Amino acid sequence: MVLIRFDVVTLFPDMVTAAASYGVTGRAMERNIAALSVWNPRDYTHDRHKTVDDRPYGGGPGMVMKYQPLHDAVVDAKKINSGNRKVIYLSPQGQPITQDLLSEASRVSQLILVAGRYEGIDERFVELDCDEEWSVGDYVISGGELAALIVIDAITRLLPGVLGDADSAVQDSHADGLLDCPHFTRPEQLEGRSVPDVLMSGNHADIGRWRMKQALGRTWQRRPDLLKKKNLTAEQENLLNEFIVELNQF
Repeated sequence: MVLIRFDVVTLFPDMVTAAASYGVTGRAMERNIAALSVWNPRDYTHDRHKTVDDRPYGGGPGMVMKYQPLHDAVVDAKKINSGNRKVIYLSPQGQPITQDLLSEASRVSQLILVAGRYEGIDERFVELDCDEEWSVGDYVISGGELAALIVIDAITRLLPGVLGDADSAVQDSHADGLLDCPHFTRPEQLEGRSVPDVLMSGNHADIGRWRMKQALGRTWQRRPDLLKKKNLTAEQENLLNEFIVELNQF
């Protein structure tokens, strides 16, 4: 049963379908847990040159994608699904993508992702056809295709039955507002560094406590902004304090 379908409006459909056919997303689509379609605005133009852009009013550099081809592509994409959906324009002006945002979006039955190009798209399309604008970060890339692929991958891994271990997504970085703890595998000794003893102890309570301490400490070191948003339990406060004390001993 398809849990969610992704529809990407893009001038480079092959770029999206090729990348999405690998790894987690590829397996999800093979199993019919997720579905993907692409919609090229050039297929909705009315001139022989298949023009999708024009010069911006007011002057300035670059070209702007036209309203009509984008609108018609979204209209056709909506015909595929009658359930709850969202139309998302991926742009540097959008709200930052977070794990909570993706988790909420994973509950819709259709996500239409619009990948812009050039200088941007006609603002009236954003106002009339899009539900939200999302951004992958405070930087600019050449088009929304890579952003769309990030969204597809991040949401797909949240769907039941996609990952080999159901706990994998739960333990990812940001899943509970913290960065992930360090991970180790064989060999036990490597370049003078050893796997922490607790991970080989077999004591699952101690291992869980160590992992939480490391996740809290790593977040405190690298992303203190995340800790400011999280209400720590008394146990988590104690573990973080332990981490800081132990760090200062070295």
